[in-house]
Amino acid sequence: MKRIYNLLFALVALVAFGSCNDEWTEELYEHYVSFKAPINSNGVSRINIPYKAGQVSTYQLPVLVSGSTANQQKLTVKIGIDKDTLDVLNEARFSSRDDLYYKELDAKHYSFPETVEIQPGENSTLLNIDFNLAGLDLVEKWVLPLTIEESPTGEYTPNYRKHYRKALLRIMPFNNYSGTYSGTALMNYMKNAGDGGNDPLVKSEIVSYAVDENTIFFYAGTIDETRKDRANYKIKAFFDPESNKVNLTCDNGEVNFRTNKQATYFIKEEMDEKQPYLLKRTIMIRDMDYDYTDYTMAPGASIEYNVRGEMSILRKINTQIPNEDQAIEWD
Repeated sequence: MKRIYNLLFALVALVAFGSCNDEWTEELYEHYVSFKAPINSNGVSRINIPYKAGQVSTYQLPVLVSGSTANQQKLTVKIGIDKDTLDVLNEARFSSRDDLYYKELDAKHYSFPETVEIQPGENSTLLNIDFNLAGLDLVEKWVLPLTIEESPTGEYTPNYRKHYRKALLRIMPFNNYSGTYSGTALMNYMKNAGDGGNDPLVKSEIVSYAVDENTIFFYAGTIDETRKDRANYKIKAFFDPESNKVNLTCDNGEVNFRTNKQATYFIKEEMDEKQPYLLKRTIMIRDMDYDYTDYTMAPGASIEYNVRGEMSILRKINTQIPNEDQAIEWD
């Protein structure tokens, strides 16, 4: 009897094994088409684009076909702009604070083909998006909202799961000096505060944005991206590659911006001891000393500040990746 049970068990296992093998000859999931553009905690997909004077910068966005078997036909996938999804995101996240809204990137700053092709036997392709970053004011948060449109011939089906059919690309141009600096050594003093009222204010992080290849901007003092009037307080920093000087300027005369000392910078590079493929590049701006007036914080009032000290940024670059634009480890 025991032998009969063993034979029956072996027969059942053999049938089950054969059934499992047969499953892999058929499609388990639909061949839906989607983007590979995972969103971050802000609801968008940040892409870092190198600023190149007089040139376009190309970003390659993956377009995928889902499924457990290979795609067997040529697919011509149509790509379009989807402003409605961007509007919904802004309303859900920022409500009445329209100054914090993501802005749709103007068409003059990008171009991409209307369709991309996925060949038989392949489950992915790349959408080449060319960006022209000249004149892009990063006071605003620019997003290129893309969608996979319906197939006019029915040859493919967009993936209707959330965040798969859409790609909300948050455009972040960068140069050799832009990024998030440490501001713990940069002191902000209120001028004419009187005895006992002049303890310095410190901002732990100072976000800077690329203006061109050798220029960044950041906001004066402790002003940051949450201020509605932040555009009034843009401080530009030009890094002179010949002299290692940093020239600070402000285009808004009402800020009463004045430098008291010539700022300089230096760059230090060293390999990481624990991860020897990582190049650590530190950029420090020293001898910063400038005055400015905050004239919009309260109606009819203005406050004068002196800012002095230094700020620094650390970038880690994976030397195993040939393209440094792709190799920088971003926050």
